[in-house]
Amino acid sequence: MAKAHRHGRVQGHRRQRRLNVNAPIGVFDSGIGGLSVLQALQSALPHQHFVYLADNAHAPYGEKTDLYVRQRTHAITRYLLAHHQIKALVVACNTATAAAIHELRAQHPHLPLVGVEPALKPAVALSQTGHIGVIATRGTVASDKFARLLDSVQGQARFTVQACNGLALAIEQSTLPQQATPAQERITELLAQYTSAMGSFGTGPGQMDTLVLGCTHYVFVEKQLQALLGPDVRLVSTGEAVARQTRRLLEGAGLLNAGPADRSSPQGMALFTTGDLHGLQAAAERWLGLPPGSCHQAPAAI
Repeated sequence: MAKAHRHGRVQGHRRQRRLNVNAPIGVFDSGIGGLSVLQALQSALPHQHFVYLADNAHAPYGEKTDLYVRQRTHAITRYLLAHHQIKALVVACNTATAAAIHELRAQHPHLPLVGVEPALKPAVALSQTGHIGVIATRGTVASDKFARLLDSVQGQARFTVQACNGLALAIEQSTLPQQATPAQERITELLAQYTSAMGSFGTGPGQMDTLVLGCTHYVFVEKQLQALLGPDVRLVSTGEAVARQTRRLLEGAGLLNAGPADRSSPQGMALFTTGDLHGLQAAAERWLGLPPGSCHQAPAAI
């Protein structure tokens, strides 16, 4: 066993030496939600290259089994390593992080890895009423990782947690021209349904004055949520914290590219989807200002 362990460590160090400072950072999500994290990464790391993969053909992860999500996570990681030689990986999906980040760290000890989780601790620091709402996918809410996170802040605030089945899918569909109108109507309906089920929002005694967005997709309906809940309710997401952690890991590994990245080139910023290319193009243009040519169809074999 000791010999095998030493061999594994040597192999890990060899792989680490092959990581290239000019290689891209890999980012993936079950769909377009991770673009909100990519947006924060772009801002915090202006000299880095990025390759983003939206697994739209298998979305939403939040309504799939843990086994299914783990299998997709490993398949995508292998693809990004083999075909794009990524120097770091950001799992920009709460459900995939909860289901598989521990396995990724064990299998790829050489690779800087960053996951996302609902921002409960930052929300505790922000809340004045001590009552915090959390919306997330069913997969995230039901995960052991989320249970441990919730346990870690028990006693610091009161939490009302709501699983939002169908919301991430409706946000995905809102980028498709043929489905945009019914999807927007569905988003409005679901937001009203789920926030109403949670209770009272506001700054009064016992009200929820802070709402944690526990799915990266939900960042793209912040304006609708704010209009629904009122201007005094704070909305908390995870993109900026993920970007800061990514920078820390890259600095620690000596993998920060010091020169400016040409984001107009295919090497500077490339987005891939396993699903509908037009949907990703529309989302990338709408939320990141990227041209359609930056988006590509991913290989069917992933």
